[in-house]
Parts: sequence; structure tokens; C-alpha cells
Amino acid sequence: MAELRSGGTWESALTCGEFAAIRSAGFEPVGLAFGAAVYGAGSASGYSCPGAWGSSGDGMPALAAEVSRRDGFGSFAPLVQAMDQARHTAIDRMTAECAELRGHGLVGVRLSRGSFLGGGLEVTAIGTAVRAPGAPCGQHAPFACDMSGQDFAKLIMAGWVPSGLAVGISIGSRHDDRPTVSQTRWGSGNAEVAGWTELVNESRHEARRRLEGDVRRLGAEGVVIAGMEMRVRERDCPVTLGRRDHIVEVTLVGTAIASFSRVQQRHAGPALAVMSLDPRRRQAVRRNP
Repeated sequence: MAELRSGGTWESALTCGEFAAIRSAGFEPVGLAFGAAVYGAGSASGYSCPGAWGSSGDGMPALAAEVSRRDGFGSFAPLVQAMDQARHTAIDRMTAECAELRGHGLVGVRLSRGSFLGGGLEVTAIGTAVRAPGAPCGQHAPFACDMSGQDFAKLIMAGWVPSGLAVGISIGSRHDDRPTVSQTRWGSGNAEVAGWTELVNESRHEARRRLEGDVRRLGAEGVVIAGMEMRVRERDCPVTLGRRDHIVEVTLVGTAIASFSRVQQRHAGPALAVMSLDPRRRQAVRRNP
């Protein structure tokens, strides 16, 4: 990092359009920042059956459907906590590199998740560190956003600033009980499977609740969600032979934002004198100055 600061050169993952947009908003790139974390996390198949429903809330595993619905406990809480900690650790290390580069924040952050040998969970975060020339560094922790350079410039022009990356993760499971099995049998027709609908809705609501908590932690007013990823799979029930469990994993990632100006900022450039290319109009101007 010291060599990058003293060398006078920088690297980025920006396109030409993003670079021009960031410069128009008063920022300049100072380098790439990277963060990674590898956590030991067991597979979701290793957790017990939560009954009819198990959310990803904190607490001990639910032993029955009624307890699970009432208290929001789930058997995948340890896995969700490991995934959440791995993401935040990677983001914190990336923002630490941004601070070493004397940047004010990160634009175009990309989070990726992969598996590691031995059942580990690998999370990486990479983004382009940017700086506002002339502004002091080190007074506040660098921000991070997954917006493109163009969207970042629009956000700044509108009087808003990124506060950081907000993440919401949820893992829910549903035991295929008798009503679910009967609704999915051949010949049952094109009908809604109520248990699966509940599983998807509850998993999304839980991810949104965790995302909102992350936004409050960052002290922001709202969040601009970049996308929602949902993974669905099934497994053999570890408790009831011959039955299946469906597992839904939902991940929400967005940029938490806060307003620094109630009035939309208007950046007016200098006035430009334009001369017509029509020779007849130029002659008319000479005759009637």
C-alpha cells in the first residue's frame, strides 16, 4: 500500500464511462481494494429437521412446528451466523485497504462466495477506492457501495451519500409433511403448494428483516437493493425416513444511503458561446451586430 501511495499510479475496475462519471462528481480513483475471509461452516445437510418450518433466527433449533413459528428459531442459525460474519469480515478488510490508500470510499464493490477445501466458506470483496481531492482523510470510516460509477455520480448529485454495504441472509427449511406430499403428487394438477409458498415468503421476510437491521447499524436512512439471490434445494429428511426437506437460502445485498442535502444540488458549468455553422446566418450577424 505504501508503494501504491508513493508511486503516483493507480488501478481500478472501472469502465471509461464509470471513470468519467466519478470524475464529474468530484472524485478520482486511487486504487483497487480487496478483502477476503475463509470460515469453517458446516453444510446445511448436517442440521436436524426443524419440523414444518425453521427460520434462520438466532437461538436454539426448533423442535416442533408450533415452537418454530412462534419463536422464529431455526436449526440453521449457526450456518447463517458464519455466512454473515464472513461477509462482514471481508468487507471490513476491504475498507481497511481503502483507508490505507487514503480513499474516502469504494465504488462498484463485488461480493463473491465460494467453497473451500474441508467444508470452508470463502467470501471475497473487491472494489475501486475513490477520493475527493482536497478533502481530509481519516476523519470517517470509508464507505462502500455496489453501485456503478454512473449511479454513484447520480446519487452524489442528488444530495445523497453511501453509508456502506448492507447484507441480509436467511436460510429456511420446510419438512414435506402430508399436506405438502399430497399437493405435489402426480395428478394433483397445477395447484399452489402452500407449504413451499410459505417457505419462500418467510425466508424472504427474514432476509429483509436482517437487511433492515444492517441498515440501522450503518446509521443510514434507506437502502438501494442491487439484487436478491435465492437458492432452493432438497435433501433426505435426517429424522423421518422416506420424507424430504426443502431448503431455501436468500441473500439480499444493497447500498445503505443517507442524505447530506435536502435540496438537489445543481452543478452549472460555465456559459458557452456557440457559433452557427450556417454561412448565411453568420453573414446576417455581421450585417446586424
